[in-house]
Amino acid sequence: MRATRFAFGIGILAAATAMAPQASTAADPIYVAQGKDWKPSHRADFYTRDQGSPIIPLAWLRSLKTANGAPFLGDGLARYGYLPNPGGKFNLPVGFMPTGPRDRDAGMNCAACHTRQIVAEGRVYRIDGGPALADFGAFLRDLDSAVGGVLADDAAFAAFASAALANGDPSGSAAALRPKVEAWYERQHALISRSLAGVDWGLGRLDAVSMIYNRLVGLDIGPPPSFLIPGNIAPADAPVRYPFLWNAPKQDRTQWPGFAKNGDRLFAMARNLGQVYGVFGVFQPQRRGDHVDFLVNNSADWDGLERIETLVQKIGWPRWPWAYDARLAADGKKIFDRADWRQGGCVGCHGKRSGAFRFIPPSSTWDTPLCDVGTDSKQYKILHRTVKSGVYEGARPPFGKPIGPTADTFQLLSTSVIGSIAQKRLKLNIFKYGQSPPPAEAASSASGISPLSQLLGTYAPPTSQGCGKEGGPIKYESRVLEGIWAAAPYLHNGSVPTLADLLKPAGDRPKAFRLGNRYDTALVGLARDQGPSAKERDTKGCGDLDSGESRCGHEYGTSLADSEKRALLEYLKSI
Repeated sequence: MRATRFAFGIGILAAATAMAPQASTAADPIYVAQGKDWKPSHRADFYTRDQGSPIIPLAWLRSLKTANGAPFLGDGLARYGYLPNPGGKFNLPVGFMPTGPRDRDAGMNCAACHTRQIVAEGRVYRIDGGPALADFGAFLRDLDSAVGGVLADDAAFAAFASAALANGDPSGSAAALRPKVEAWYERQHALISRSLAGVDWGLGRLDAVSMIYNRLVGLDIGPPPSFLIPGNIAPADAPVRYPFLWNAPKQDRTQWPGFAKNGDRLFAMARNLGQVYGVFGVFQPQRRGDHVDFLVNNSADWDGLERIETLVQKIGWPRWPWAYDARLAADGKKIFDRADWRQGGCVGCHGKRSGAFRFIPPSSTWDTPLCDVGTDSKQYKILHRTVKSGVYEGARPPFGKPIGPTADTFQLLSTSVIGSIAQKRLKLNIFKYGQSPPPAEAASSASGISPLSQLLGTYAPPTSQGCGKEGGPIKYESRVLEGIWAAAPYLHNGSVPTLADLLKPAGDRPKAFRLGNRYDTALVGLARDQGPSAKERDTKGCGDLDSGESRCGHEYGTSLADSEKRALLEYLKSI
């Protein structure tokens, strides 16, 4: 944890502390106070803003059935943990919306995975920008199964086609519809069957890096008409929890391993575009003469992504909505601010201090140290693998050698995101076939820094800066901890249920815990009792840090006295 200095008084309670006494429901939650800049109109926009990520034709989704025969959208996808949206259409939950030409598709944006709901003291609280407790993997598998089921049975397909045509599918007939469904299923089933076979991320997690890679190199860069390279798709078995979004635009690094620069408009577009490509975005780059055309069939809503980034910048950290002991929290702040982590101090990794300067537009960031603190290393094992290069074979970056028949997945991600932004925003085709010279630089910004130069430096490996275990190779980002109380479970892989557990030695942390939205205000995190139907997360010890499930590492504050731990937790409630 990292110490953070704040302008407000430690004893000032959040505006949300005084709540109405009546109980709230899942459909009518209490919205936790998140700063004066975050307004209901912004929330409504955030929940439904199109980013250009079409999942499936909307008429099809409205016509599909679950395994037990119920409408697939019957519960608004609440069975997966997605949240009701009063302003949504067609019973679509938060973060889902009609998208594409004439709103023919069902789309998804970042609010689906970054809106949190918790239940405490009989009330339901919603936290915008918080890590969702949604089972995205189960949604993907069930959607794949539902479409596969209608294709496998003539009677089922006839019923589905009749409903889809009635719901607005423009095909005109079942015979014309079937090849479209088959083409969709061929691609999606290749992805899901290879990515998720034997893999269960569970609530609140996904292997985002692997899924971005798998979509890019498995679904997008092969030969038309399918664009598939199935052999490029690997198991997505390194799950991490969803991060919180408040203060995310201010970080100077992003992604759990910190491999992407962040903190200004250009880097934000790279962050958000990579997310679109990894979550249903249509992206089929093709060769056009001497260069790669990244926009020929690209569904990204560029204006929508810029609007979403503006909205995220407005999301304030959530204020603790219950009373806390201000005097005890003041004692906890003193512990938090200790310079020596051996004495329980957090400021060395989590302090709010200036980071790298950014130029487009000129702005300062918050330092986001990359720290090896002995946690699970599985995500590092999947950052680099060699795959077929597809359409990129022979394309030459602005500086360096042409891409060969095989390449590193990280290089192909960089090529896809940087090439797209350069073509769309800078009007430059920078990946060319043959031995073309590097492109002329785009006009410099007011700072004298060329946007192209900055864009080319978007992706960078973790640095050797010291933090935690100095010089250790498995470095993950360490963020400012405002609102950390609302981000359980903890560690990057979601293997520790509460902040109280995180202050215990790894051997004393829960070996298993139940997942759900019930919240424990004393332990600061997931309640031990999540109800009889809640799924359990099994964690592993320190003998296998490559498991993806290790609860080990970050053993800071574990030697504090119980009274000091209580004070530190009280402070963490207050920020």
